[in-house]
Amino acid sequence: MTAIQARMEFAPPPTQGLVRALAMAIVAHALLLAVLALGVQWKRDAAPVTVEAELWSALPVQAAPAPPEPRPIETKPIATPIAKEPTTPAPPPAPPTAPDPKIAIAKEKAKLLQEKQLQQEREKEALKARQAKEEKEAREKENREKLARDKKLLQDQQKAQSAKNDADAKKVAELRKLQIERMNRMADQATGSGDANSSGSAKQSSGPSASYGGRIRARIKPNITYTETPVGNPTAEVEVRTSPDGTIISRKLVKTSGVKSWDDAVVNAIDKTEALPRDVDGRVPPSLTLVFSPKD
Repeated sequence: MTAIQARMEFAPPPTQGLVRALAMAIVAHALLLAVLALGVQWKRDAAPVTVEAELWSALPVQAAPAPPEPRPIETKPIATPIAKEPTTPAPPPAPPTAPDPKIAIAKEKAKLLQEKQLQQEREKEALKARQAKEEKEAREKENREKLARDKKLLQDQQKAQSAKNDADAKKVAELRKLQIERMNRMADQATGSGDANSSGSAKQSSGPSASYGGRIRARIKPNITYTETPVGNPTAEVEVRTSPDGTIISRKLVKTSGVKSWDDAVVNAIDKTEALPRDVDGRVPPSLTLVFSPKD
């Protein structure tokens, strides 16, 4: 069996009336074309009908108002575009040139020179700071030495003055002692007096009795207030001047005992006594040198 025969075998059976339908379609299309052609011819051949008419109105017709004048149209100037200058394209970058070794060496030398100059400046600043520190230390040392010298000089002057004062005081005491001894010798020569009692009694002359020194001691000794324990037995000599009735007019320490507290105690006791007792003959010597010791 061939392919055509096989296809004919499986094809659908032919439809009945196909030819008749096709003929009817052709006739219908022919009639439609004839009707369209007649219609177009009728439109072309028909003449137009013209009608004339007049219209009357009882009221007078006012003239139509004049149309408003048209407003002038504002025209804005059209900006003329500025022609841009044609830009020339940038030239391509030049190819990198190889570094010149001489320039590199020169730059390296300049860098080394700058670093050397900076190093020298730093060394100068450090030297200045060190010198300033040394000068400051030297000034401070000189000031300390000057203060030490001034202090030592002042101490030496004070020692010298103290020694001079001691020598002057010793000299004055010796002169006072010589003066007292000379006055006593003159008094003895004038009155023919006897020896002095060194245990709190007054210098005796031919006038005072032998017991007058003890009576003066008994009058002044209770007024001495002294609570310290002295070293040794210091002796203080006080010159006393009196009026005829025994009132003490003045007193003067003519020889210190070396213990100020004992000297003050003796002088204060004489001030408290105020008056000396009369002797057996009713008289009071006008001047007496009284000697007092703590252990007498």
